[in-house]
Amino acid sequence: MIKKRILIISPFFSPEPISTGKFNTDLVMALRDKGNIVTVLCSHPFYPSWKPKKSNIQIEGITIIRGGGNIRYSNKTILRRIILELWYTFFILRNIFKLRKKIDIIIPVFPPSLAFYTILPFIKKRIVKIGMVHDLQEVYASNKKGNIQRTIRFFIHKIEKQVFKSCDRLIFLSNEMKEMASSHYNLDEQKLVVQYPFITYKNDRITNDLENLMPKDKMHIVYSGALGEKQNPKQLYSFFNQSSNNINNTIYHFFSQGTIFNNLKSQNDNNKIKFHDLVPSKNVEELYKKSTVQIIPQLPGTSIGSLPSKLPNLLNAGCTILAITDKGSEIEKLFKKYNLNTVVTLWDNEELCTVLENILEKRHKENLNHIKIAQKLFNIDSMLNKILTINT
Repeated sequence: MIKKRILIISPFFSPEPISTGKFNTDLVMALRDKGNIVTVLCSHPFYPSWKPKKSNIQIEGITIIRGGGNIRYSNKTILRRIILELWYTFFILRNIFKLRKKIDIIIPVFPPSLAFYTILPFIKKRIVKIGMVHDLQEVYASNKKGNIQRTIRFFIHKIEKQVFKSCDRLIFLSNEMKEMASSHYNLDEQKLVVQYPFITYKNDRITNDLENLMPKDKMHIVYSGALGEKQNPKQLYSFFNQSSNNINNTIYHFFSQGTIFNNLKSQNDNNKIKFHDLVPSKNVEELYKKSTVQIIPQLPGTSIGSLPSKLPNLLNAGCTILAITDKGSEIEKLFKKYNLNTVVTLWDNEELCTVLENILEKRHKENLNHIKIAQKLFNIDSMLNKILTINT
């Protein structure tokens, strides 16, 4: 295979602790290991706290160019997303002119989208553009009300449509996203492919650093990862609160960071609900092993916008999962098709408590079927093939 010069455009990269940062990092390293020359234009890590922490971490064989170390984000969700889009666009503009003669393939990871939209006129025609679609932002924007939101939704539609149409190949992380984008933006079906997110955590040495947080004599119900609006955090807390009163011998955990996390923590008066920072990478597998049940929550009406990238890792760790999603969503279809446990399609506390209680009564220590399905569906080699087999 011919060595290719590849540019990755995404703010999220190592040592960013959330799954998107880990996804991008593993993808870049795998592309490097195939003999390609890879450059990354990214931010200093800032998510999910939205406070940049300058990093000089380098990875052998990869050129990492960072920006945004001095950016100050707003506490308001809309404003901080706008700030991210704007500074990152100027950062990409500054760097693309130095790099565009040295690129064979450019891979923008969406979102954000404005940066790639802005540099489209400056990308040479010979450069292959492969878009990686993690989320459809218009799906989340469509749930908001008001004139400002309508204006934002108009620009999101315009920008997403243009960047998607400009790509020579679009890789969606779910069929649901692909079908929605195809019809909504009238995209060329021949350019569209689906590849589920790949496993980013392997079953390596398990630490024993969380024993004090997760004692063996209790059952631990866990949400871990970035906590934003699309995780329906208030309703998730309400479910935890009610469930903790209904089910004995349980502790409920949020492992996260950020404004929403801090607000929930400050209002919490239930000693069975615990709030912790995100665990270091070395402890993620221990967290999964000590979790009696891991929760995957989705805000109603948003499942079509993304497939949680931590799902492959939870399955590969053999976790028992309770997914709360939309009826007919891709997660529901996957869980039913492959006999995974357990999926619920209604945010009703009474029903959720009943389902959780049933799970806890018949829980298994390790779900071997989950591991088997994870390794079948969520592997990085398929992703690499979809990137590297396109003609340049």
